[in-house]
Amino acid sequence: MLETRLTRLLGITYPVIQGGMAWTSNGMLAAAVSQAGGLGLIGAASAPPEVVESEILKAKRLTDRPFGVNIMLKSPFADDIAQICIKQKVAVVTTGAGNPGKYIEQWKAAGIRVMPVVPTPALAQRMERAGADAVVAEGCEAGGHIGEMTTMNLVPQVADAVSIPVVAAGGIADHRGFAAALMLGADGVQMGTAFLCAQECPADLAYKQMVIEAKGSDTVVTGRSIGLPVRSLRNKFTRRLLQMEEERLSKEEIEEAALGSLRRAAMEGDLETGSFMAGQSAGLVCEIRSAQAIIEELMESTVRYLGSYTQGRGMTIE
Repeated sequence: MLETRLTRLLGITYPVIQGGMAWTSNGMLAAAVSQAGGLGLIGAASAPPEVVESEILKAKRLTDRPFGVNIMLKSPFADDIAQICIKQKVAVVTTGAGNPGKYIEQWKAAGIRVMPVVPTPALAQRMERAGADAVVAEGCEAGGHIGEMTTMNLVPQVADAVSIPVVAAGGIADHRGFAAALMLGADGVQMGTAFLCAQECPADLAYKQMVIEAKGSDTVVTGRSIGLPVRSLRNKFTRRLLQMEEERLSKEEIEEAALGSLRRAAMEGDLETGSFMAGQSAGLVCEIRSAQAIIEELMESTVRYLGSYTQGRGMTIE
């Protein structure tokens, strides 16, 4: 048992959130994580409203525990999905790729906990002033769209900047990362890459296998030259994007080349033209397991690790 401000805020057993990943975080995965005591998230991404609502209803059938929806605010359907979350009374909304300010008041009025993902301490402060209940401080070690600050530096600075609970994200996949996040001032962790290899995750087996076989240096960031940095596993597709950037092709040309690439990776396992988004923690993910097994092992190991760390290393604290 590890109770924190986050578990009390969300009414969950363990301070573990599953990242709301596009194409792979569906109702089944979210429900499995929540049923295991964490907080599962449905990744809305750019999916149509009816698809997101269908996944919410699926999660409701599979668990009576709190779960949430991650809304990508640049989605053309963001307004509709914001209202669906109210209609379906989801417990939590996390947001990325934009400012959720215009929704926060109505979400909170509906009893929804609001947790924006932030890449800087300044944005964390803005979100607290806007009424956010907590923030997810995500470092650049994470998979997918990223900022520039590392988790090690971002989390303590965000913890110092706000009074609301802070969730650490980016590069965390085991008990050592979890323990480090707590020492940095976080109230819990969010993990995405680790849950890509959950049995309940709908990602194609080829995607999961790439994560399992990856080493820590097998990810690369594309899109920095056009202001849209994305971390993925290295493959033919990422080499093509980097070559396009080196040739100084336009933002529009690069974005067109990337269109649909995540879907092809997640749903088809397309090793040639798929974008296999994953964080640097892929080097720590070694097998496909159930969401429950992932969470239980993480929690048991973290509690044991925190209790034995100093003694096991010959340290004395006076």
